[in-house]
Amino acid sequence: MDSLINAAGRALAAGDPLGALKRVALRQDPAALALRGIAMAQLGDFAKAKTLLKSAARAFSPREAVARARCVVAEAERLLAGFDPGPLPPVARVAHELAAAGIAVRRLRTKAARSAFGRASLAAYEAKIPALRAEVEAASLV
Repeated sequence: MDSLINAAGRALAAGDPLGALKRVALRQDPAALALRGIAMAQLGDFAKAKTLLKSAARAFSPREAVARARCVVAEAERLLAGFDPGPLPPVARVAHELAAAGIAVRRLRTKAARSAFGRASLAAYEAKIPALRAEVEAASLV
């Protein structure tokens, strides 16, 4: 990656979407499209973010599967944020909270990750499945 992409990524991680946009606003390469999509999501323009992330996912080559997956996860994060897992059975709530925790960890949102792991642990306890409890515990330790 080049220095502007790295700088834009650091700006996004620090919560500065405008700083990220300054660095990649005019670029059309897949990495820049993905970063612009994430920046637009942080600014609340979810329609534009979705369009940019889909464009980025299509633009990455087949050998860049991880980058493509990151675009899909960035889009899924928006869907998870608006979803209430309360009515779900405990096993499904565990899956939801583990996904939310995984995204929070990757975004360096430790407080949100701890909360999601806590909710996952409670749901795993309610499910009364020892292997599921062990999986949640192992994931939270990592």
